[in-house]
Amino acid sequence: MDVQKNIEYANVNGHSLCLDLYLPKDAARPMPVIVYFHGGGFRWGSKANPSRMMPLLKLGYAVAGVDYRLSKEASFPAQIYDCKAAIRWVRAHAADYGIDPNKIGAFGESAGGNLVSLLGTTMRHPELEGNEGNPGVSSGVQVACDYFGPVDLLDSNPAFTKPQSWVLSQFLSVPLPLVNYPDKVRLGSPFSYVDNQACPFFIAQGDADTAVPMEQSVRFDAALKKAGVASVLCIVPGGRHNLATPAASAQADAAMEAFLQQYLPTPK
Repeated sequence: MDVQKNIEYANVNGHSLCLDLYLPKDAARPMPVIVYFHGGGFRWGSKANPSRMMPLLKLGYAVAGVDYRLSKEASFPAQIYDCKAAIRWVRAHAADYGIDPNKIGAFGESAGGNLVSLLGTTMRHPELEGNEGNPGVSSGVQVACDYFGPVDLLDSNPAFTKPQSWVLSQFLSVPLPLVNYPDKVRLGSPFSYVDNQACPFFIAQGDADTAVPMEQSVRFDAALKKAGVASVLCIVPGGRHNLATPAASAQADAAMEAFLQQYLPTPK
């Protein structure tokens, strides 16, 4: 495996935004790539440990881990601007690393799942593109893998709104209660953008998740299918947020690998 760390994909007012590339040495070229966006409530986390992605290297996928601006540094839509800039960089430099620019997938956990779901549903929304790095290059992704991401930030379920309210308030830069600012909250909700232009989705969540209600994933999957978009929903019995047990993770990851082989196959 060839690892290249801290490659700058954009620079915002002197703030260097970086990604890490993991390239399998013996994979057939050009490789599809999975771009990883970490979780952490939009406030914490980093690209440092995309451990769930590492098995994909053996299947012939390249992996990119991305840092984006956290909510304590900038509020939405800064985060999706950064994510789209990262995709543009990967596509613009794909040939330099043996990557197929037409086979870019996105994967995210929790907060990263929200951002990946926005990537997969907003390819026709120029207001969410930003102007960072490699303008004019497409930020479109061919597949989106959302692991337990919040996709409906207006969800009134107390199991979601109580623990998440202050995190979302900072992310969206609106005071509480969020319900008083529905238009701004919808802007950060992938559910708001579902139409027939979305890319194929893989959605994984545990039915014992106490941070993001499982019903969000169920409704998101149903909305995508109603719009005519390919969507695979994997609900893991007993799985908590982060699919915290090895068995729960293994079930979801196996289903994701099958999905990727169908919708973002490696070259033979």
